[in-house]
Amino acid sequence: MLAGPEEKLQGTQDLRTPNTPLMLAKDVVSENRDPVSVPVCLHALLTNLIDYAGLFPPAGLGMSEAVANYASYVAGEYAWILGRFVLPAARLEEFMQAQSAVKLRKPWRLSCLAGGEADLSTVKHFYGQPGAQIDSIETKAETADQVTRLMADLPASPTAYFEVPLNCSAELLSTIRQVGARAKVRTGGLVPEAIPPSDAVAGFLTRCASTRTPFKATAGLHHPVRCIRPLTYEAKAASAKMQGFLNVFLAAGLAYQGVPAEELTATLDLEDAQCFTFENQMIRCPQGTLSTDQIRAAREHFAVSFGSCSFEEPIRDLQTLRLL
Repeated sequence: MLAGPEEKLQGTQDLRTPNTPLMLAKDVVSENRDPVSVPVCLHALLTNLIDYAGLFPPAGLGMSEAVANYASYVAGEYAWILGRFVLPAARLEEFMQAQSAVKLRKPWRLSCLAGGEADLSTVKHFYGQPGAQIDSIETKAETADQVTRLMADLPASPTAYFEVPLNCSAELLSTIRQVGARAKVRTGGLVPEAIPPSDAVAGFLTRCASTRTPFKATAGLHHPVRCIRPLTYEAKAASAKMQGFLNVFLAAGLAYQGVPAEELTATLDLEDAQCFTFENQMIRCPQGTLSTDQIRAAREHFAVSFGSCSFEEPIRDLQTLRLL
């Protein structure tokens, strides 16, 4: 970035209301710009990184619109960045009806949010049906005992994610790893106080790395680099300094290599994209370097993905930074 992130990316903020139709992927990627060659290391960092959660705030789209958007993204230029379609388990039947209007090239990977027994029964009923592959189940837990008890009730095949508090203990994370599950953590929200400070995120990454517990993030990661942005799509929405997804996932890669928490905090606090250098075989930042192989290992075994109600905002920001 040639200027501070607030100045350089100000024009990319999407201020549509949730009821305004989204642009399709083919429109997003063809804005009269020359193609950018993506370095191998950045390709490894971004592959399947964004789980699409268009049903959830602040977008809060209807099922038909969210399904149509995902179908366009799957067929678009940046499908390689796209991860799972996130939805409540209770809306699986509604999803299947909406998806029946879409021509599928291959089954979609789903991540289902499940609460009680009814949600788990719904997941079991729809598991294995054509057109949608229930790849993961997301639920909440605050103690190791809860993880053990809930894991016994979850279906065996989909990967389980337990949403935990950001300040959760290493013991809880270790239990999640031992039962073959993964952690989930919130990195933002609809109000400023929902955005965690960088040192808290760094502490979570350090504990995950020390216990070798894979994780995904959710909320607040619409933009690549830490910046001040509106928190919703309302015209007079509150603004706050948000975590950047490049910051978070590069910090995670460094944590996986044993970099201490204070250095991770410094990485999370970077607000200038020029602090990150993307070479074919290496990403450099002031706190260290990550080879392409290290990035691939971290993404495969540790820093899995993040959920976002928008797929287009991250793509547009990456284009503005000339990274795509």
